[in-house]
Amino acid sequence: MVSAGGKQHKVAAGEVIRTELLGPPGTEVSLRPVLLVDGATVLSSPEDLAPVEVTGAILDETLGKKINGFTYKSKSNQRRRWGHRQRHSLVQITKIDRS
Repeated sequence: MVSAGGKQHKVAAGEVIRTELLGPPGTEVSLRPVLLVDGATVLSSPEDLAPVEVTGAILDETLGKKINGFTYKSKSNQRRRWGHRQRHSLVQITKIDRS
């Protein structure tokens, strides 16, 4: 498991994940490991995870689901509509190196 953009993702080499916006497409990113499971071996302490390196390549930027909001105040005819679409990065995990 790695931490990217404030969220944790379960990853494997060659897998594509969708994270918060990390940078422009075509760049290489290093993700912070949180948990490593390799067969019967489980590493979770920061001292054990210090030599572990997870790298990925940003493939593309996408937009998330549209969120529509509406606020109003009764009796004063005050209304406001707003919308938001979160930007995401598609990251392909290229290497999980356990030195």
